Amino acid sequence: MRLGVMFDRDLPPEQLIPFARALDETSVDDLWVVEDLGWTGGISAAATALAVTSRLRVGIGITPAPLRNPMLLAMELANLARVHPGRLAAGIGHGVGDWMRQVGAAPPSPLALLEETITAVRALLRGETVTLHGKSVHLDGVSLVHPPAVPPPVLAGVKGPRSLALSGRVAQGTIVPEGVGPAQLPGILDQIGSESDHELVVFTFLHTGADFEEVTRPMVEGQAGFLGVAPEEVVMAVGSPEAAAEQVKALWAAGAGTVAVRPLGSDPLQHVTALLSAL
Repeated sequence: MRLGVMFDRDLPPEQLIPFARALDETSVDDLWVVEDLGWTGGISAAATALAVTSRLRVGIGITPAPLRNPMLLAMELANLARVHPGRLAAGIGHGVGDWMRQVGAAPPSPLALLEETITAVRALLRGETVTLHGKSVHLDGVSLVHPPAVPPPVLAGVKGPRSLALSGRVAQGTIVPEGVGPAQLPGILDQIGSESDHELVVFTFLHTGADFEEVTRPMVEGQAGFLGVAPEEVVMAVGSPEAAAEQVKALWAAGAGTVAVRPLGSDPLQHVTALLSAL
């Protein structure tokens, strides 16, 4: 069981360096960075975090397939994996549909694009020469000059039943978004239907202050709409440090291999420290 911490997208990017260095001195296993439209780039954030740490695995959660040519994505991931062997986890997802339409990148078949992207990226990272003429991805005899000796795991950031099944077929792990609770995980694992070495990463909001309802309300409302559930159904690690720790433990017990907490507020490390003490 692994514990990760997300660097929230609303934090100033220059805070990533002290944040990553501080986490590297704790017992946290992972630091997760994001790539949401208009915020920051996931590859550059991961490269920064890897460069200023020595121990943490850095996860990219997630690069949207419509914005990333699979050859270029494989080149970037291979570069990071060679410079920082064994310390990268690469998440790839559909991207938020409205955002992809805003930049003219909405694919005709999101499922086909994601499956073909993950398939191609994994093959390239293994050092293979790839020719693929799919519905969305077209590669003709391309390969990496410097493939990594140990390819980083490629995970799919998805939430719908067909996308979860796709992840089980072609990815090495699945990332599910904030708000999903322990009760949903057995069903999600059934939909993934993969082998035991398939890593399930669950993101969850974290806030250990007494004012957690006020702090989390705006985020919860937006996430509820994204998940298609009522706001009260968005599961979080909030309240006292002990209550937050129990929620993390419940996600592990329900099948999460990695729980990545997303601390909210201007001082995220205080919530991480409190959680670690309670765990």
